[in-house]
Amino acid sequence: MTAEENLERLQLILPPPPEPIGVYKPFLIDGPHVYVSGHGPLVSKGHFIIGRIGEDLTKEAGKAAAQQVGLAILATLRANLGSLNAIERVIKVLGMVNATLEFHQHPYIINGCSELFAEIWGNDKGIGVRSAVGMANLPDNIPVEIEAMFKLA
Repeated sequence: MTAEENLERLQLILPPPPEPIGVYKPFLIDGPHVYVSGHGPLVSKGHFIIGRIGEDLTKEAGKAAAQQVGLAILATLRANLGSLNAIERVIKVLGMVNATLEFHQHPYIINGCSELFAEIWGNDKGIGVRSAVGMANLPDNIPVEIEAMFKLA
């Protein structure tokens, strides 16, 4: 199945592509690669999931927030490329987790996004290299920020 067919099969709804809130490009093509700037868990225009994991949110809610970040990244890809089928594979994911000092399961949180990408592009092409790190805080108290790199088809 194609990436677009997989998205339809999962019956997931993409949020609107997020607009930059600073001086940067949310999406950049360089040669065969697509770079996507850090995205937060956008639910609807201007509305994000907020809270610190281990304080305001459970790890399950944090993982769901990371999936929502993945959906926002998919929205940016589709808005700029016209179709998720224009992506050949995921190369890299960097996930940043806003968590308490006592929380140590950052990879579990970022799995919310990684599992989504694996469902969209399959295990061979939907899983790339990855880092999952904890942060003292993130902009506007969002629980997760993720940036990614893809290869064009």
